[in-house]
Amino acid sequence: MGYNLYITRKDNWTDEETNGLISMNEWKQVVSADPDMRMDNKVDATVNGKTIRMEEEGIAVWTAYSLAGKNGNQAWFSFDDGMITVKNPDNEIINKMLSIAKVLNAKVQGDDMEIYDEEEYKKEEQKRINKLNKKPWWKF
Repeated sequence: MGYNLYITRKDNWTDEETNGLISMNEWKQVVSADPDMRMDNKVDATVNGKTIRMEEEGIAVWTAYSLAGKNGNQAWFSFDDGMITVKNPDNEIINKMLSIAKVLNAKVQGDDMEIYDEEEYKKEEQKRINKLNKKPWWKF
């Protein structure tokens, strides 16, 4: 299991409403307009030495993710039921989700219905970048 975040226009991602759903066409346009996104329509993952493939229209990967390719990491975005879903995103991926949500006039919401705030995550991402760029105290 994992924890999902959703890019959605619904009041709550669990609602069965059909008004304002993100269309596959909208999602494809967002991905094609972003040079750091690629529509793969599949996921390949290696688990216990075996490669597993899931194929589904609307699966995209964020190629500029800093951990892409490291220890099998990828930032996969999956389209389903008028929403974009990411499993177990870190702060960097959450920031990307927030920027995509802005383009789609949507919001980012977690499994527990919490709404993610763009300003909060921009601050968290800046802290992460500052920490990466900070030299140890013994280096001048």
